[in-house]
Amino acid sequence: MLCLSWGFNQVATKLAIHEIPPLLQGTIRSVVAALIVAGWCRLRGIPLLSRDGSLAAGLAAGFFFGLEFIFIFQGLAYTTATRAVLFIYLAPFFVVLGGRIFLPDDKFSLAQWLGLLLSFAGMIVAFGLPTPAVDPRQALGDLMMVAGAVFWAATTLIIKSRLNRIPAEKVMLYQLVVSIPMLALVAWLAGERIVAMPSVLAIGALAYQTVWVVSVTFVIWFALIARYSANRLSVFSFLTPLFGVAAGHLVLGEPLTPAFGAAVALVAAGLVLVNRAK
Repeated sequence: MLCLSWGFNQVATKLAIHEIPPLLQGTIRSVVAALIVAGWCRLRGIPLLSRDGSLAAGLAAGFFFGLEFIFIFQGLAYTTATRAVLFIYLAPFFVVLGGRIFLPDDKFSLAQWLGLLLSFAGMIVAFGLPTPAVDPRQALGDLMMVAGAVFWAATTLIIKSRLNRIPAEKVMLYQLVVSIPMLALVAWLAGERIVAMPSVLAIGALAYQTVWVVSVTFVIWFALIARYSANRLSVFSFLTPLFGVAAGHLVLGEPLTPAFGAAVALVAAGLVLVNRAK
């Protein structure tokens, strides 16, 4: 359900991007989602200001969360969407590798490594193996996508190892509050602005991202990371771009290639290997 929601989030971003630039989308999304999550915490009586020893780790998670989206949004200006997907989804590999240091009780077996490789092979089948970058700007964009994957993995590892005993809503608020000034500053430096009143479609697409994706699904995701294996959960993220392709076909009329079915089969086989009972 989460990956399906995030797959449609890619389409929502595309629908709004010509009227609301990406970094501004991220800034508005974080501001409004922070208000929603804080309101939910107040309604449910979830303590946010108690001294639970999470401040340093929470600020670090928020900093990496902000950097992740800054590098991804900026990298998309230099490289292609296809290349971006493959480089971003190196993140599960970084989670598993980092888990060997920070999560010693959550190790991968040989069969699980095979499942991880199978799922990534599904990405290659779906989007194609990237050719060598011929433009230095494209190479820079690729590196920014890899950096985004590293910061995504870092956020996951911090949440699993240092923030797994506090409410997921507070984990989300750390990331939203810290990322707001970061995204706003980079949007201003990049010269992003809204030149006219956005259409109902663009506002609706942004509302979907803000209310459902960030305020609800991200909180659920962080609760899952705290409770279950971060290594195994991270591999499920390979479903997101496949759902994105399917959503693009259904909503935007983008074509589906015959390789898409093979990609789904490879990702599914990888997930079975990674998550089967030992």
